[in-house]
Amino acid sequence: MSDSTESLERRIDELENQLTFQDGLIESLNITVAKQDREILELKHQFGRISERLKELGDASPGAMQQDETPPHY
Repeated sequence: MSDSTESLERRIDELENQLTFQDGLIESLNITVAKQDREILELKHQFGRISERLKELGDASPGAMQQDETPPHY
């Protein structure tokens, strides 16, 4: 084989190796993004439940949230 052919074969092998690595990396990133999406949805759901619970607690005891109000002496 000529040097030119060997050089092309080495370059093709290197490109194939890079492609294989990139395919694996993309798959790994896709798995990570999907996992984070599920976690974000769960956190949003938990936040909604906590918000509702705090609203219920505020409605049940109106005097408990007076810390946000201006004291009468101001």
